[in-house]
Amino acid sequence: MLDHIIKFSIKNKIIIGLMTLLLIIWGAWSATKLPIDAVPDITNNQVQIFTSCPTLAGQEVEQLVTFPIEQSIATVPKIEEIRSISRFGLSVITVVFDDDVDIYFARQLIGERLKEAVDQIPQGIGKPELAPVSTGLGEVYQYIIHPKKGSEKKYNAKDLRTMQDWIVARQLYGTPGIAEVNSFGGELKQYEVAVDPNRLKAMNITIPELFTALEKNNQNTGGAYIDKKPNAYFIRGIGLATSLEDVRNIAIRKSGAIPIYVKDVADVRFGHAVRYGALTYNGEVDAVGGVVMMLKGENSNEVVNRVKEKLPTIQKSLPDDVVIEPYLDRTDLVGRAISTVEKNLIEGALIVIFVLVLFLGNLRAGLIVASAIPLALLFALGLMNVFGVSANLMSLGAIDFGLIVDGAVIVVEATLHHLGLRKSTEKLTQAEMDHEVFESASKIRTSAAFGEIIILIVYIPILTLVGVEGKMFRPMAQTVGFAIFGALILSLTYIPMMCALFLPKKHSDKKTLSDRMIAGLQRIYEPLLQKAIRFKYLIVSLTVAIFALSALFFKNMGGEFIPQLQEGDYAFHCILPQGSSLSQSIETSMQASRIIKEFDEVKMVVGKTGAAEVPTDPMPPEATDIMVVLKPQKEWKSGRSYEELGSAILEKLEVIPGVFFEKNQPIQMRFNELMTGIRQDVAVKIFGENIDSLAAYANVVAAQIQSVQGATSPQVERVSGLPQINIVYDRTRIANYGLTIQDVNDVVSTAFAGRSTGQIYENERRFDLVVRLDTTHRNSIDDVRNLMIPTDTGTQIPLSQVAAIDYKLGPAQISREAGKRRIVIGFNVAGRDVQTVVKDIQQQLAANVKLPAGYYFTYGGQFENLQKASSRLLIAVPVSLLLIFMLLYFTFHSFKQATLIFTAIPMSAIGGVFALMLRGMPFSISAGIGFIALFGVAVLNGIVLIGTFNQLKKEGVDDIFQRVKEGTLTRLRPVLMTATVASLGFLPMAISTSAGAEVQKPLATVVIGGLVTATFLTLFVLPLLYIIFNSKLNMKRSRGAKTFVTVLVFLFMALGSEVFGQERIAVTEAVETALKNNRQVQINQAEIVGAGFNVKTATEIPKTGIFAENEDYRPTDKAGLLKIGITQSIAWPGLYTARKAYFKEQLKYANLNTDVLKTAITKDVRTAYFQLWYLQDRQKLYMELDSIYTAMFKATELRFRTGDVAALDKIAAEAKLKELQAQLVQNKKDIIIQQQQLMMLLDRNEWMLPLDQPLEKIVVDASPSDETAHPLLVLQQQNVNIASSNVSVQKNTNKPEFSGRFFSQRVWGAKDPLSGFSVSASFPVFSLGAYKSKVKAANAEMEVQQRKLEYDTQVFQTNKGNALAEIDKNSALLQFYESSGLKQADAIIKAASLGYRTGEINFAELSQFLSQAIGIRQNYLEVLNQYNQSAIQYNYFNNK
Repeated sequence: MLDHIIKFSIKNKIIIGLMTLLLIIWGAWSATKLPIDAVPDITNNQVQIFTSCPTLAGQEVEQLVTFPIEQSIATVPKIEEIRSISRFGLSVITVVFDDDVDIYFARQLIGERLKEAVDQIPQGIGKPELAPVSTGLGEVYQYIIHPKKGSEKKYNAKDLRTMQDWIVARQLYGTPGIAEVNSFGGELKQYEVAVDPNRLKAMNITIPELFTALEKNNQNTGGAYIDKKPNAYFIRGIGLATSLEDVRNIAIRKSGAIPIYVKDVADVRFGHAVRYGALTYNGEVDAVGGVVMMLKGENSNEVVNRVKEKLPTIQKSLPDDVVIEPYLDRTDLVGRAISTVEKNLIEGALIVIFVLVLFLGNLRAGLIVASAIPLALLFALGLMNVFGVSANLMSLGAIDFGLIVDGAVIVVEATLHHLGLRKSTEKLTQAEMDHEVFESASKIRTSAAFGEIIILIVYIPILTLVGVEGKMFRPMAQTVGFAIFGALILSLTYIPMMCALFLPKKHSDKKTLSDRMIAGLQRIYEPLLQKAIRFKYLIVSLTVAIFALSALFFKNMGGEFIPQLQEGDYAFHCILPQGSSLSQSIETSMQASRIIKEFDEVKMVVGKTGAAEVPTDPMPPEATDIMVVLKPQKEWKSGRSYEELGSAILEKLEVIPGVFFEKNQPIQMRFNELMTGIRQDVAVKIFGENIDSLAAYANVVAAQIQSVQGATSPQVERVSGLPQINIVYDRTRIANYGLTIQDVNDVVSTAFAGRSTGQIYENERRFDLVVRLDTTHRNSIDDVRNLMIPTDTGTQIPLSQVAAIDYKLGPAQISREAGKRRIVIGFNVAGRDVQTVVKDIQQQLAANVKLPAGYYFTYGGQFENLQKASSRLLIAVPVSLLLIFMLLYFTFHSFKQATLIFTAIPMSAIGGVFALMLRGMPFSISAGIGFIALFGVAVLNGIVLIGTFNQLKKEGVDDIFQRVKEGTLTRLRPVLMTATVASLGFLPMAISTSAGAEVQKPLATVVIGGLVTATFLTLFVLPLLYIIFNSKLNMKRSRGAKTFVTVLVFLFMALGSEVFGQERIAVTEAVETALKNNRQVQINQAEIVGAGFNVKTATEIPKTGIFAENEDYRPTDKAGLLKIGITQSIAWPGLYTARKAYFKEQLKYANLNTDVLKTAITKDVRTAYFQLWYLQDRQKLYMELDSIYTAMFKATELRFRTGDVAALDKIAAEAKLKELQAQLVQNKKDIIIQQQQLMMLLDRNEWMLPLDQPLEKIVVDASPSDETAHPLLVLQQQNVNIASSNVSVQKNTNKPEFSGRFFSQRVWGAKDPLSGFSVSASFPVFSLGAYKSKVKAANAEMEVQQRKLEYDTQVFQTNKGNALAEIDKNSALLQFYESSGLKQADAIIKAASLGYRTGEINFAELSQFLSQAIGIRQNYLEVLNQYNQSAIQYNYFNNK
């Protein structure tokens, strides 16, 4: 097929030319339509639920809001995790869904459940709302609104905030792709009725009265209309307050004849809502800002450009001296990242073209190959557009033109080589040229096509990645796949056509620079190869040893998830002591901003303190995010690097006392927080119930983390220490005054938090009308105590009369995850990789921190992602290796040669590992992808070389050494060329320092380092292995061979034991496997086939006889009369029918036997599986006891040395320990026996283990079943049917048989031959008795089978009853163990161990207690095992 394609392309040059033109147009058009971003959006699928409840403390928020919502959404399908934060006035719940769930469907499900939750939240506390449909990359554009210099006094924070809410945000809404515009900072304008309590008291007016008056005197109404011809007059009652004056003149009530107005008891003015957050600009001014949130799945570049298009219009609608200034603009980062990609791609392409021209020695050939680069890229861009892959660092970053042109290089080089072999110096005609190109291209085309296909296949496992790493790396695999697929098509169509058209048609003997270079390299290479052949076993053994060494290094190399992308800006997280006020936070953050602004590299500093009104990032008032926007690096004069600048800023910030600063980057910080709810790279989470205990353990853990090298100073989540003024009501006094707690609460919340009584409209704008105490009367605890509460008698009493009011520290924030309370200790990793740091911390915590029951650790953040990604790659990489091996096998149809080429993979890995080590890089997922790409290229060179050796063998070169010499020298150019092109194509990436290079560096480093060793392998080790594999030398005599084989076997065993552990398998999976693979099933299938053929023999007719007889033979007549004829006998026709029925019954028996086998195999597998599971649990119990007895033995030994106990105790302890260890060994042997039994049943040559969880109790279905339907009894019933049909057969054998014959003879002298026939019938005359006996015997056999059926049914019912009785017997015991026995055993072990350690009991007593407790646990396991085995039997009898 490939030959036809090449032939068609060479013949139809114009068609291929037009197709190429179409490709260029399609690719260029697609490039303009591609969505562009800096990195793929890796945020998980999440819905956030906010509930603002300004009057509630953290505990009440958790109890009354968070918990009911969590409960109602817990059963929504496809949820990955639910986490929440409850703090003063705010509940934020984050629900993470599986990636395949549509976000709008997820929001709809959550919305439906929220309706249920609202009913459970007390009235008036707060209404849950869903956050905007955005992601971690959603904050695409952030700006601030501030007055120009000189106008700072002209506008206050209220004016700026009103401009943001009613001018800027409103015009931005409706921009396609925007989910939300979040306002931040400033003061939210309100019409404030500031009550003076003294005037209230003097006028004897209560706050509820004032509240009601304002509510009732601020409304419009309508009275339909009056029909007065010719007009209709609509009635409109206008009572809405529209100004401060209107509010002041609202009457509260009449005192005698004089009305009391609002202005008499309160100051009506413009106020602002209680602030939970603020924004500062350059440390100078309290500013107002906005965050534009992008809709999930939109193109950030386009969205930001749309926003920018609207800004000039918006700017015109603002006062002249107020400006909108962006401080975080995603397009800057996108531009930088894409320019990095462009630079790397262009540099890579230029290097590749230079190398090609240099190696091919022919400018035209070099340009033909180079022209495949832009075409393949255009093809990739076209498919990226079709499949919706965005252009970003990851998708375009891995394109290596060296890889892409490999196929083209192979074809062009082969064509040049082929043309060079021609002796004629005449110029070729076009037809001859076409033929020559076809000859050379078709010869090498499998190598070219398979090479590209192998690189394609290598990328398939990356497509299997899911989660964060899937979103990060799948676009890369897709893009590279598209480009290589394009290159594959081009190398079979466009390249041969261009070669035929443009390569020189006249052969020149003149040596080019390339020829001289290759000849020089061949002169160096040839003697080296000869020497290598002499020491082949030594070189191969050394290579294997180096591989083993690199595998060891790799095992100890650290790991990180994805190298961090330099965003070009910084984000500093600044945290003040718990309970710091908002004004203090603003002051501190402004001080920090001023320090940061002193750095010359800093363009502007924006501080975001606390949370916005839509709390997508719910920070407490004491926390501030300081965004540091830097100038472009080329404008930096200090010569500092990005990292050094960050450290220098941190150092300068240390002058601010008592404040914790943490360095991060804006997008990275947002990603980390949204993905895992944590801002740092790694988090240790402690789960438990009591907030104070969690806080105490968190401080202990933080101290441990502090001591680990590489971990930055840990930040403990602030869960307690929030200063509160607690009002504790005295119920008796409240009752005495005729009050209710709700009455008092309403007054308190109105007075201090403020309550809205309605709204004031200024044209379209609307502002809340709020009642609260005057600022002078809400400054201290005394104001709370002196708050006047109206009683039912009309008098007013101070709040202190009915409540105790005091300062107290309370919980600041309650975090929950998966329905449990938790605390987080977060830290970043500096100077080391994540994996080793976490490992060290895990060891420290295991050794030094003991948590009580119900409390436990988990690890989150980047570490979590690395674990998941690594486990997936552990599956994906072996699969890709297997695919490569299969392809190699299909290419060469030789297991030996496929293995030979496959050795390229481990050898190329050597270079990759050492390259990472040389550059001091840990293993990251980027590097893993590099290894995958490297394997493809490494194999490619092997294919070319072995393909050449095979070609030479076909051409008659039988001497293996001659074959190797010729083949390697011929292929030296393409091998060096593909390796150089591929590795140098990645060079710009490996040494790049611009934005985004950190992600590409590990990938490029691995490929370049690996190709160095892979090329050495192809040129030296591969030919040596080829000789070893194919030589006729006797391996036994060769000591070198022995060494080599031993080393190889040892190495693969060592690696194998690491890679292939024992597989864990579920019982259902085991049963399914057994039903497919078990040998008995295969035997049964063969029996069914045999019985089927037997049915066809039922109508067998006896053989036809041919006879010749001489009838008239006399002494006088020696000739006689010759007679020739045929004879045929036939049975009674009924016999055939009976026999057919008999064989059909036997076929049915074989078919029914399948069901019997299935039930028996299912029972056997379950029995073996649960027995193995029981042994596994017993092993765990023994291991646990081993640790207890070891500890006891050590304690006894110590006490024996100190003279506390007698030698007998020590001997007894040692004997106990030894006995237990012997039981452990015995149990292991039992496990192996049981595993072998399971392997035999499943017909799998692999060690298997049950699931790694406690032994389960089998569910018994005691519903009555139809006993006769059990396969065993059905099969016996079939035996009765067979015996019955046999009676019919025997009866029919007693019937007559028929025979006939036909003959012909010629009589001498007679003209015609004489013919005749005879027919006869045979009757059982003398054997009639024997026949009758046969029928009786058949009847007797039927009777036997019938009785056997009855007996089997009886036995079956008895066994079933016994199994049920066994279940009942064990069930009662189990109930005891499960309800109390096991708990008592644990209690005995703990108490006895403690008692012995403290010296309260001696070893004999301890031993007695332990024996009792262990006996309980062993008995429980034993009883559970017996119960399960009985249940398996019972389910078997029940056919379940």
